[in-house]
Amino acid sequence: MPAPAKKSFALRLDPAIYAAIERVAAGELRSANAQIEVLLREALARRGITVKLPTPPRRGRPPKQET
Repeated sequence: MPAPAKKSFALRLDPAIYAAIERVAAGELRSANAQIEVLLREALARRGITVKLPTPPRRGRPPKQET
């Protein structure tokens, strides 16, 4: 099952900000992209805006069907 599509766009950041994001992401074992998403969700939550979390992809074999 393919993962749900994500919106792609160019994001221009100050190199110092990106370096800080990479450091934090490495400390939390995330990619820079995932860290940016976490930071954006936290900022939106502080403003009272909730965004539902994406449903994780299903892993493993599908259950056997009784026949």
